[in-house]
Amino acid sequence: MNKIAIVFHSGYGHTAKVAEHVQKGAASTGATVDLLAIDAEGNLPDAAWETIKAADGVIFGSPTYMGNVSWQFKKFADASSKPWYGMEWKGKIAAGFTNSATLNGDKGSTIAYLALFAAQHKMLWTGTGMHPSNAKASTRDDLNNLGGYQGLLVTSPSDAGVAEMIPGDLKTAEAFGVNVAEVVKSVKG
Repeated sequence: MNKIAIVFHSGYGHTAKVAEHVQKGAASTGATVDLLAIDAEGNLPDAAWETIKAADGVIFGSPTYMGNVSWQFKKFADASSKPWYGMEWKGKIAAGFTNSATLNGDKGSTIAYLALFAAQHKMLWTGTGMHPSNAKASTRDDLNNLGGYQGLLVTSPSDAGVAEMIPGDLKTAEAFGVNVAEVVKSVKG
């Protein structure tokens, strides 16, 4: 059975909800999926590092703050220098997602950072695996309405609570989780 770790930081709960939907999608394929939350101080429990090391695939998630990952996620990334030095994550499938309050919100720079981070660890990056919903009849509830190819993009309006997140974005998160799990399965067997 393939193992996937979802390593994420969530400032207000929205990104955690996305992580849960990514987990739901990936788990629906039969994969074992662990949610590993980076805390408010930018730390992971010690056992989480072993979970990442044992995973076949790792999905990184962070809100987009000021055009990039949160400082808490960056602290985690910086703390990964020991696994980087030992190339412990080499060959693992990697993917990423982000969430911000506006439709664009410079999410692309966050996804680019996550892909670069994975490349530094010699991981193999995969994207969303889906075309965008970009016809005139498309709505925010359609799959991949925000048009992410490199990574999953989600929008949570600044005045929306976690329960008010866009259903289409959460359905897209589940489809993204399925795609990553299928890529892991095709590469790892």
